[in-house]
Amino acid sequence: MFPVARAAQSLVARGIQHTAVRHAHRRHEPNFHDKYGTMILLGGATMFSAVWGYVFTGLNMEWGLSPVGRITPREWRE
Repeated sequence: MFPVARAAQSLVARGIQHTAVRHAHRRHEPNFHDKYGTMILLGGATMFSAVWGYVFTGLNMEWGLSPVGRITPREWRE
């Protein structure tokens, strides 16, 4: 390996090591995702389930393995 390339590689490696050590000793401050991430995820899952539950129960569909012959159209109201 050329001496210049070897020196550049060692400088890059040393810089990465210094950055890792600096981040390891720094106190972690909670950000938005640390504070509210789980609650937002659970809220979204609840909302998703509620909306689709309302949609599926409002279809008046008989549930079975095959819908052939089970789903009949409703009479049209005028």
